[in-house]
Amino acid sequence: MKLELYFGPGACSFVPHFGLEKIKAATGQDFEARTVKLHKGEQRAPEYLALNPNGQVPLLVVDGQPLTQIVAICDFLDRSFPKAGLLPTDAWARSKALSDLAWFNNTVHPTFTHFFMPFKFADDEASQASMKGKSVSQYRKLIERIQDMVKGGTPFLGGAEPNLLDAYALTLYRWGGMTGIDPASIPVLRDYVDQLAKHPAIAAALERERIPLHTYKPA
Repeated sequence: MKLELYFGPGACSFVPHFGLEKIKAATGQDFEARTVKLHKGEQRAPEYLALNPNGQVPLLVVDGQPLTQIVAICDFLDRSFPKAGLLPTDAWARSKALSDLAWFNNTVHPTFTHFFMPFKFADDEASQASMKGKSVSQYRKLIERIQDMVKGGTPFLGGAEPNLLDAYALTLYRWGGMTGIDPASIPVLRDYVDQLAKHPAIAAALERERIPLHTYKPA
């Protein structure tokens, strides 16, 4: 099987990036990592839009066939490589993990987007500024919910070993620093992320993407 992952450094594509690193370690299945420079608009290039009309990452190309949307990609990788432990094997636990993964993607992620790219939702600067301020307070509440989830981890959301849900939580934590959330105010989540970063598959993805684990910068 030929696998190609199109990812944007620091974007949610980090989740399947981690998954593919874990698959490689568990099964030997390799993949090609292709960087999409989002800040340069490469996701809007005609050749990329031919593969993914949504103009987003991640994009997984499997034997020449494109697959979009992070939850679908995660589901495919888990079903194709069950030995990698990307999601729980028990039917109920797996469905719960997918439910949380979908919540990360359809609620927490868009809240950050309203902060990071308010120009997508409003034209005038006053509306954009108001939107950014509102999204910061909303995002903090969502990050605190993720911290509550982590408190029940053993030691990770995926159990003894990190899974796809953990990789998404790490990504959302990183984005929190960009909104001005001080890691000292969410110490349980901060320590969990520090522990996650020691996992070889997480570390490999962080290194390839060349992104820092902690993004908070005091004003």
